Amino acid sequence: MGIAEEDIQKVRTSVTLSDIVSPHAQLRRAGRGQVGLCPFHSERTPSFSVNDETGRYMCFGCGAKGDVFTFVQQMEHLDFVGAVERIASKAGIELHYTSGAGNGERKHRKELQELMERAVEWYHQRLLEAPDARAAREYLRSRGLAGDVARTYKLGWAPDDWDQLCKALNAPAAMLNEVGLGFLNKAGRLQDSFRARVMFPIFDETGAAVAFGGRILPGSTDPAKYKNSTETPIYMKSRTLYGMNWAKGNVVKEDSVIVCEGYTDVIGFHISGLATAVATCGTALTEEHVKLMKRYARNVVLAFDADSAGQGAAEKFYAWEKKYDVAVSVAQFPQGKDPGELAQSDPEALAKAISGAMPFLGFRLKRLFDAHPLRSPESRSRLAEKAMVLINEHPDTNVRRLYAGEVASHTGLSASDLVKAAERGGKVVATFAAPVQQALEGAGFIAISLLIHEWDAIAPWLIEELFVDIPSREAFRALAETDGDVHAALALATPEASDIIERAAVYDADADPLVESRALIAAAVRRELQKRGQIADVESIQQQRQVRIALEDLAKPDKATAAAILLLQWLASVAGAEQ
Repeated sequence: MGIAEEDIQKVRTSVTLSDIVSPHAQLRRAGRGQVGLCPFHSERTPSFSVNDETGRYMCFGCGAKGDVFTFVQQMEHLDFVGAVERIASKAGIELHYTSGAGNGERKHRKELQELMERAVEWYHQRLLEAPDARAAREYLRSRGLAGDVARTYKLGWAPDDWDQLCKALNAPAAMLNEVGLGFLNKAGRLQDSFRARVMFPIFDETGAAVAFGGRILPGSTDPAKYKNSTETPIYMKSRTLYGMNWAKGNVVKEDSVIVCEGYTDVIGFHISGLATAVATCGTALTEEHVKLMKRYARNVVLAFDADSAGQGAAEKFYAWEKKYDVAVSVAQFPQGKDPGELAQSDPEALAKAISGAMPFLGFRLKRLFDAHPLRSPESRSRLAEKAMVLINEHPDTNVRRLYAGEVASHTGLSASDLVKAAERGGKVVATFAAPVQQALEGAGFIAISLLIHEWDAIAPWLIEELFVDIPSREAFRALAETDGDVHAALALATPEASDIIERAAVYDADADPLVESRALIAAAVRRELQKRGQIADVESIQQQRQVRIALEDLAKPDKATAAAILLLQWLASVAGAEQ
């Protein structure tokens, strides 16, 4: 089905290209055209040109070019028909289609969406003006959602009455029922579906109103705190993400999307400056949601307790990462705080939690490590077993190997044994021995031992910043300054460092130098990323994104060497800047 050519031309000539572009890029006059920063890629010097006379745009940086329809297609990820319909809707132009097939269904969907738009406006005006909405306004004000925020997100109020909305809309009962706005009660009377609730309108990614979420006010006796629209011809929960209509431009720019659990969480993120947040609509995250997000970004940050669903959720996330080439990470918030609360009380902590988001498996391991203190050799062995169970749920052998190295770094056990368990995969049944001598060593002890016994294999891949504790750093520094000469190093080292060198010199490290060094590199980079928290300047944000990509590449055999070099250089530069 196509759109009549005369209608396409009518739409093209009815709008000015710069008017369509300007909400996405700040333009300034330059000769006969206008220029600005490209909305399709990050840049500091304007290279994006718009000419209203020809109706064309072009970026001399990334090569993006086209007309008004192409711009809307690229910016809003629509097909040609969708782009024409989007612009026509804004311009108030009625379209005619060249084929009758599907035309009736499309027309009916449009009628339903228009009915929902009218409901959005009616509820919104009730919130802003009606005397009976005073309690709702006070509640929203207490949550930081009043005034401009309420207007931006079109928040509304459903009065505690039988049929005020249905009467106001004056639409056929069948249509009201079809979109979930009204229903016939037992008395055969048309009744509003939502009553005495603060209303959160739900829009699809194009900005069309499709559903509502309603929340009771504090003190209400209604047992259902939240009530959501049922699925309709224009609304499928598994394919809808609240907030994507507002977030998608920033999501594309940052190549990252934040996934929350609730509407107020999304709004909290946006008003805190993190305008890439969306939320599921009363359902768990689905594959259809992931497909939708992948259209805009590769990186997905989960801003909810992603580990609560257990192994089943883990298997789904790992499968989606591989199938759709996305990277799933998890933000960890202060105990007992949700994003909506942090947006009001501590926006900096909210931003820090997002910037410090960890890969899903890394998040699960950190939670496990935090819950199990290392008090004895036996506790180290038990923790390693539990950690390897989590690690072996991951389908990628290389990822398992790297995380096994992190477990070795944390527990002090041999990376070789743990990596072998990771390579085997499946259920972990072996008990990892933790001799007293080994368990008491620092996390980098095996690497120091390898530095003594296999200098050429591991020395190029070690720097001081990889070692967590001061004695281990001093031991490494002494060996590095003497090219691995134990006797010369002992003469330079402090007593604590000398003790480590003495033990390492007689320790038989049955381990792979590359595995040990890359495990230390990965652990050090993650520590540094978490420590740095929120970064404000563009250059640092871009650099940190490169570091996270390199961290993922460390698990890929064909890219691991280059990734290790980049990460070591970054760690050294960060340490140099801090001195």
